[in-house]
Amino acid sequence: MIVKDQMQRKVELKGVPKRIVSLVPSITELIVDLGLEDSLVGITKFCVHPSDLRHRKTVVGGTKSVKMKRIQDLKPDIILCNKEENTKDMIHQLEKIAPVHVSDIYTMMDALELIALYADIFSVEYEAKILLDNILNEDDKFKNWLRKEGTTKKVAYFIWKNPYMVVGSKTFINSMLYEAGFENVFAAYDRYPEIQLEDDLLKNADYIFLSTEPFPFKTEDVEFIKQQFPSKAVKIVDGEPFSWYGSRMQYAFEYFKSLHV
Repeated sequence: MIVKDQMQRKVELKGVPKRIVSLVPSITELIVDLGLEDSLVGITKFCVHPSDLRHRKTVVGGTKSVKMKRIQDLKPDIILCNKEENTKDMIHQLEKIAPVHVSDIYTMMDALELIALYADIFSVEYEAKILLDNILNEDDKFKNWLRKEGTTKKVAYFIWKNPYMVVGSKTFINSMLYEAGFENVFAAYDRYPEIQLEDDLLKNADYIFLSTEPFPFKTEDVEFIKQQFPSKAVKIVDGEPFSWYGSRMQYAFEYFKSLHV
């Protein structure tokens, strides 16, 4: 059968894939939560959910660099990649081994679409419907709660240090900030701009969020930035609810509530 991925590439499959290699941590978790753990044969060293999965599956490398021979030996029916997390050269090399399905996620709707695509590819329509319903119900409950709150706070979301980098537009995190009821003060910038702490836009932020990933900000970073901005709320935030598209979204909205205090 022929399916399209989110890059609108045609992906030819011989049937329902029974041997899956996932090179994206959030997709690995999604595949497990769709009831496909037994079909999952290869993952990355960053696939930390479920926590013990790396002891049961073959680790083929990271998200930017993998051991091609190890993947080839797994004889996958499909390899799951992402446009942002995996490199173009890697994808080209992987296509010599097996069909490669590439996700391209910028919004929550893109993430929901990916779940629906996997439902068709892996014949897990029932499991996908339950998951999609859970995510949409949690989103709906949160939106109702947010309407009662009545205010939108402005935020700067830091993902890196030395140099400092923040989240701009055209990113999944920016989309989830909006879903969480925040306005990104750096939304006029694309992707992940480098900034200085003297940047005027930081003065507009009510909150400064320091993410736990990809750079693991610590308490000392909070204290340092608080010294620069004593009137602002500076918080370390869990990066997963903002950046892990897939089944983790069903838990994100309850976490977002905790940030509005």
